[in-house]
Formats: sequence, structure tokens, C-alpha cells
Amino acid sequence: MAVLYNDTEKIFSLNTKNTTYQIKVDSYGYLLHLYYGKTVNTSMEYMLTYSDRSFSGNPYAAGNDRTYSLDVLPQEFPVQGTGDYRSVALIIREENGCCDFSLHYKGHSITDGKYSLKGLPAAYSEEKAQTLEIVLKDSRTGIEVTLLYGVIEDCDIITRSVKVKNSGSENIYIEKIASACLDFLYGNYDAITFYGRHAMERNINRTPVTHGIQSIGSKRGTSSHQYNPFVILAAEDATESAGECYGAAFVYSGNFLAGFERDQFDQIRFLMGLSDEMFSYRLGIGEEFYAPEVLLSYTDMGLNRLSQNFHYCIREHICRGQYKDQLRPVLINSWEACYFDFNGETLCQLAGQAAELGIELLVLDDGWFGERNDDNSSLGDWYANEKKLGMDLKSLSEKIHKKGLLFGIWIEPEMVSENSRLYRSHPEWALQIPGKKPVRGRNQLILDFSNPEVVQYMFDSISSVLCQCEINYVKWDMNRSISDVYSINAVYQGNVLYDYMLGVYSLLDRLTGAFPDILWEGCSGGGGRFDAGMMYYTPQIWCSDNTDAVDRIYIQYGTSFCYPLSVTGSHVSAVPNHQTGRVTDIDIRGCVAMTGAFGYELDLMALTQDEKTKIKQQIQNYHKLAPLLKKGHYYRLSNPFKDGLGVWEVIDSSKETVLLSIILLNVHGNMPVVYIKLQGLDSTKYYKNTENGKVYPGSGLMQYGFPVLAKPGSYPSFQILFERVL
Repeated sequence: MAVLYNDTEKIFSLNTKNTTYQIKVDSYGYLLHLYYGKTVNTSMEYMLTYSDRSFSGNPYAAGNDRTYSLDVLPQEFPVQGTGDYRSVALIIREENGCCDFSLHYKGHSITDGKYSLKGLPAAYSEEKAQTLEIVLKDSRTGIEVTLLYGVIEDCDIITRSVKVKNSGSENIYIEKIASACLDFLYGNYDAITFYGRHAMERNINRTPVTHGIQSIGSKRGTSSHQYNPFVILAAEDATESAGECYGAAFVYSGNFLAGFERDQFDQIRFLMGLSDEMFSYRLGIGEEFYAPEVLLSYTDMGLNRLSQNFHYCIREHICRGQYKDQLRPVLINSWEACYFDFNGETLCQLAGQAAELGIELLVLDDGWFGERNDDNSSLGDWYANEKKLGMDLKSLSEKIHKKGLLFGIWIEPEMVSENSRLYRSHPEWALQIPGKKPVRGRNQLILDFSNPEVVQYMFDSISSVLCQCEINYVKWDMNRSISDVYSINAVYQGNVLYDYMLGVYSLLDRLTGAFPDILWEGCSGGGGRFDAGMMYYTPQIWCSDNTDAVDRIYIQYGTSFCYPLSVTGSHVSAVPNHQTGRVTDIDIRGCVAMTGAFGYELDLMALTQDEKTKIKQQIQNYHKLAPLLKKGHYYRLSNPFKDGLGVWEVIDSSKETVLLSIILLNVHGNMPVVYIKLQGLDSTKYYKNTENGKVYPGSGLMQYGFPVLAKPGSYPSFQILFERVL
């Protein structure tokens, strides 16, 4: 069984394939965290110690026992008001302003299968999964909290969520809620986080957890380009291939907060949940609130193994729909090919050239709707600009399909332009503060998705477009941060941002359910909402608006710590690159873009014959490698921020096929040989380089490395396929 309960000791043990998580109900009814780590088959309660700690308060129930303090003990779900002065997971305010309460064990249940969350994305699994629910209650206020644990054995994942029910006699206000808390009694750990900006997302930052509070988060209304909602707590000596590390991924696409605190006794507390800024959720009598889910994983085998746990979980237990397991078509996106300057005939010409090269899908990006010829109008007016196209959308779709290509479109449902029919008809549908001029972003405003009427309108409007013709792909974009958080429809303004995300998820759920044959891709200016929450609805997300191959090595390196290749949209673009002006050859651009959902974003009409030949070869190669890239085990073999090269490996589960990708970022005269140590091979077998037929021992490739001789040119790239031989 994945979840075991010892009634005598009142200890819960949650067991995955390689890990154990232990919780204890103590004699006072408090829930203590005992252990999370490598599999154990015994109680870890012996780790708890008790002594009189100065200025650490004692619960009244402990009587004269000054050795018992929740300010010191490791807790499973710490709350405001128990004498614990560390950061807490839950703060609830009563109508009279009081924020103190105490939760005690009331009961529990263990069921087969994985729980789901009302209105929220969450991991799913019916096989080799169990759910533990622990109910806690505050007798004074009637506040009832249910801690939800999902145990997904096959990928060493334990999920955490929380349900709060107001069983009292007056409104309450959730001022802070974390979905997961981990308390560590001792240890020296590094916090690994992923920071960035638009067009340069998910850079890696590794710092020791020191005394005080360290945190990352977002208050932009999205998970953001600036900080990704995935963090790692790694032993200070942990490397890619060895050492203890814990990972936490927030299955949510809005504001979040993740924090690390080393306390006065060198204990460490980690919390992850909703941001408490611009959040104060009013819960009426009898109402329930669900906190978004956190995915937790542990390994003592280093960062690569931790990443593989998350890759497998997201591929198999987060992504849904027919494209979860289906190979994705190679696409051409019209954006960098023509921006807003196109018509139906030029798109058909682009499609014809794409078909000749072997491209399978044409995506019509921004500019096809309303009166949209730049980014200053028409958002919200989801009908075809037939004057611009020279035809209706159905005719265009038919022409593209006759060329042998699938057809896709771009939408931005959450936004509205002031210069639009929708805004002129319903200005009250935009988030705006009465009497205040709004903050603009990209000259657009945000629709109030906390209002069900707006969500229904968008469903009807977009469904009408999708029913007009055969559309095979939709790119869902979101191109600004949220401000002016005020809804005229809201009963209480502190609820708006959370309810906004529920509205977004509701629309995504309805559209993907109504149009299951469409491949949905997420986007928020590229990587501004690159999170497991969106992946529940969109099985791939545009990784970054930056298509420069060199920058993408760094961006995709950071991305790989949590997210699998199958969800990572990556394209070959033109040079000089439109974001950086850098010139790289088409080989490196193809090598980097192939580490994801593969496509192109350039003007095919401007290509040389040599470039066309290279693209045909790349597409043929990608078709051969796509199953490996989608399902294989991914290894980071270098750190481009430190090593001056980008190296990664993908190997299938049977260890028969290995793809090694190498890009030299620093090239100098008379370069020394670079030796790359592969991982995950069968050490008893030999592997053949399919390009030149040379054979290498698996043990040698892992222990001593594969020699790489630099070749002339900027950023030389190598893509080497090995196949196992006897």
C-alpha cells in the first residue's frame, strides 16, 4: 500500500517507489512532520527532541511541560496563533480582526486513486496511486482544514493541497495559504531557483539557505517571466549525478510565493503556495476554498534524477488529451515571417513553400481578426478580418489544407483593446479601478475573468471561430502583467485574482473539452506562464519569445530542471536573430530547437537553396528522433553558465538509443579536446556512432568520456546518435 496508518503510534507513512514521507498525530492532537526522504520501514519519531527553549511558547494543553513548543517542533501544517513564530502556512482573519486559531486532528481517510481539485488543475492517476485526507479543526471558530496528499508511486511524486471550510457562524478571510510545508530538523542546503525576464527566462540561481527568510514569487497575475514556480532544496554537495535534493512545483498559473527560512535553532522550513499580496479571500458560512496543488519529489541520486521524476510526472500525470502521447507536427509560425503584414494569398504562398520542405502545420499568428494591423486594436473581437485576408477563414483553411498542411491560429482571450467593438460595448468587463486611469500594457487591458459572464462570452466567441472551419492548432497567448485589480462584479475584491485564474482554467477546460482534436499551445509572451498548471490544459508551451539559438541554450537549460522536452515549444528562426541580432548557422539553430516541440519561425520565401536543403534534412532527422525526444530520459551534461558549452543527452528507457547534443559556446585558437561523460548507459554494452560507425564501450563513455574536436566557425554544434550493439 502507498499509504499506511499505524493506529497505535498514530503515524502515517506515504510510500512511493523510492521514498517515504511520515506524519504523526501527537498526544495533543497536533500534526507533526517526522520525515521525508529515502525509503524507511520504521518510525522516525525518535528524531524528535524536547527541551525548555527560552521565549518559545507552550500550548495551554501542555500544562506545566515547558519542553513542548510548536516554535521548535517540525510541523506538517503550521498556522497563525499556536506560538510558532516562524513563517506559517495559513493565516485566517475573523470579522473582528482576530487571526489566531489552532488546528487539531479530527479524522482521516485513505482511498485508492488520486484526488482531484474543484476548478483547479491537478495531477491525476488511477493506477498505483492513493489519496490521504487528514481533517483538522479549530473548535473555537469552526474552521475546518483538510490536508490532501496524493501518492504517485511510479515517479516518486507526493502531491499536496489544502481545502478550507468555513463551518463557523460568520465570514472568515484567508489572508495567507500555502499548499505545502516541509520542516527540516537540521542540514546545510542550497536553494535553487529560476529567475529571469521577458526573452531571457529561467536562469539558475543557487544560494545557501541562511538565517532569515529567502523567497521568490510573483504578484503579476501570472507565474511570470521573472520567477518560475519551481524550486529545489539541494544538499550543499549535491551534483547532477549524486546527492540529496527536494523539488517542488506549483500547479498554478497565477501569483505564488515560495520561501525558505532557517530559524534560531538551524532548522529549515520551506513553504509554497499562493502569494499573500493582493489576496484576502472571503469565505462565507459553509463555503470551501481549495488551494492549488504542489508536486513534491525527493531523490538522493542528484539533480538529473530529480528532473526525470518531474519530467515523467508532467508527461504522464499532468498533460492530457490526445496530444499527450501523440507526436506533434512540425510547424511554421507566421509571426517572424511577416508579423502583421500578410493577406490570404501570401499565407498560401508560405504554406506552399512549407509543404515543399516537409513542414506539416501553418500557424497564423497575431493580426487575423477584427481590424488588427498592429497591436493597438481589436483584442476581444474574435472574428476574421476578411478585408485584410481577402477571404473568409473557412476559405483560407481549405486552401492551406489543400497544400497538405494542417492549419492553426493565435488567440489572446484574456485581453481587450480599448479600440475594439467589445470594449465599446462592455467597458465594465475590463479590470479597472473606478475613478482611476488604468495602467496599460502593450496598449491593452485585461478582461475580468473572475466574472462568469465574461468567460461565457469568450467561450461562445472563440467556439464560433473554431466551428467555422477546420482548425488543428490554437496558440493561447497572454501578453501583459495584471494591474488595476478591481472587478465591479466581485462581492469582495480580495477574491478577484484567484477567481480570475479559476475563470481562465474554466475557459481552457471547456474549450479543450469541446475541441479535443485541436493541439493547444500555451504562451505568455513566451515563457511568462510556463508552469504545470497551464500544462494540464496545453500539452506544449512556447518556451520563450527569444528564438536566438545561443540564448535558448541557457533558457532551455533552466527549463529542463522541471519541465520535459515534450512541453517545450522551440523553433528555428531567421538570422540575424530578431531579438539579439546574433548570426548562427542553421545547424546550431536546428540542434537547439530539436530539444523541444520542433518548428520554424522565419520567412521561408527568403531562404537560400542550401538552407532549404538543410531544413528538409532537419525535418527528416526530427521525425526519426521525435519518439526518443518525447519519452527519453534527459541528462544535463554541462552547465552553460559555467562551462562554456551546452551539452545534453537523451536516452530511451531500454538504454538502446542515445542522442548527444553539443554546442561549443567559447571557441579559441588551437582548442584543446573536450571530453564529454555520458550518463545512464548500459556499462556492459558497446555503443556505435551511427554517423561514422565507430564503436565505444558504454563504461568508457560514462567513466572517461567522448572526445570532441572543435571545428571552425562560431558556436560549432554536434548532434551524435549512438545505438547499442552487443
